[in-house]
Amino acid sequence: MSNLTKLALALALTAAAPAMAHDHGQHSSYSAGEPGDPTKPSRTIEIEMSEMTYEPIRIEVKRGEQIRFIIRNAGREDHEFQLATTKENLKHGAVMRKHPHMEHDEPNGVRVAPKKTAEIVWKFTKPGTFEYSCLIPDHREYGMTGHVTVK
Repeated sequence: MSNLTKLALALALTAAAPAMAHDHGQHSSYSAGEPGDPTKPSRTIEIEMSEMTYEPIRIEVKRGEQIRFIIRNAGREDHEFQLATTKENLKHGAVMRKHPHMEHDEPNGVRVAPKKTAEIVWKFTKPGTFEYSCLIPDHREYGMTGHVTVK
């Protein structure tokens, strides 16, 4: 392999790495709060995902409250639960359109295979209304969104 080919390959891999991994492991601040502590008390909220919907689609929590989300995929295809602002989810969704099989390593989101369950523990430290949505291409656009209001 020539040096020019090696350089081109290295540059291509470097440019693709952020979109392929999408790792927020060093993310110091999340719009909807912060990852919770699974060893501390929390209120459990179950969310069921199916084709293009969540149940429930509206949740109210208190500022400072820690929630253990149990997320069940009752559908026939993969779905996601991404907790952020609408603006952040729209931006993330645009990246997902370019890389639909992108792996996530974020405490505020999870992809769940059909008939599987996942958990997220989240502490809501900031007031406001936040969105959870499925960012697999076209799922959000077909209505797969819900909202958390933090009072």
